[in-house]
Amino acid sequence: MAKLTHLDDQGAAHMVDVSAKAVTERVAVAEGQITMSDQALTAIRDGSAKKGDVLAVARIAGIMAAKNTSSLIPLCHPIALSSVTVDLDLMADGVRVTATARTSDQTGVEMEALTAASVALLTVYDMAKALDKAMVMGAIRLLAKSGGRSGDWRATP
Repeated sequence: MAKLTHLDDQGAAHMVDVSAKAVTERVAVAEGQITMSDQALTAIRDGSAKKGDVLAVARIAGIMAAKNTSSLIPLCHPIALSSVTVDLDLMADGVRVTATARTSDQTGVEMEALTAASVALLTVYDMAKALDKAMVMGAIRLLAKSGGRSGDWRATP
């Protein structure tokens, strides 16, 4: 079994020392989705939600979240992001979010991509909850990562 990197020899949580790692270009892509009622989806699609443009606000929220990941995840390193994109696509029963984070740094951007996707979904919920409190967020996962010592990785479909 692989050793957990965020635990020291005594089992105490600690921030991993990445000072010996090489700076490489790193990219991570994450996705998630939120399902909702036809009424909520129609309001989002038509731009008639009372709080405004749901998809635009969710995109900005996801980008802001990626930039603040190390403030939210206790042992996550603060890194200089070179790019964050958050794409929101309407589906038949909701919205799919795809977030991509890029950096040239000593540690990866998986948590930034996952945080961006998660907060974008939470923002969709917040913006449309007056129309549907039963919306369901889920299927949040890492789709791919590249760079670093462990190299490239892709999720299986």
